Amino acid sequence: MPPEGREAGSPRNWLRHARSDLALARIQRPAGVLFEGLCFHAQQAAEKGIKSVLITRAIPVPQTHNIGTLLDLLPPESILTALVRQAASLSEYAVSSRYPGDFEPVEEMEYREAVRLAEAVVSWAESMLQGGP
Repeated sequence: MPPEGREAGSPRNWLRHARSDLALARIQRPAGVLFEGLCFHAQQAAEKGIKSVLITRAIPVPQTHNIGTLLDLLPPESILTALVRQAASLSEYAVSSRYPGDFEPVEEMEYREAVRLAEAVVSWAESMLQGGP
């Protein structure tokens, strides 16, 4: 039996994976690594954080990477900070920016904002799992 909080699909396990992705997003960028890849991990951290809250609330979690869609599933009385709401913009890093394509490369300031938003979502999710508003 897995240690408590690590059961497949448990909110705590989703949050554990969110923290892992956030740690990857925060690493000092090694030579040759694109900001797009680090932004992907920021997006994943936010996505998994929100999914942990949905699971806590017994809300079915769709298979989507769209953070706006996930936020819309939360009950209307859910308290979302402005940064958590802004995290919907991270959805663009889920798929398209991970592959060569016709888009502007991610610059360092954009990357830093992605990490800031992911940090806000993971922090919010942690507070929700601890019985926050």
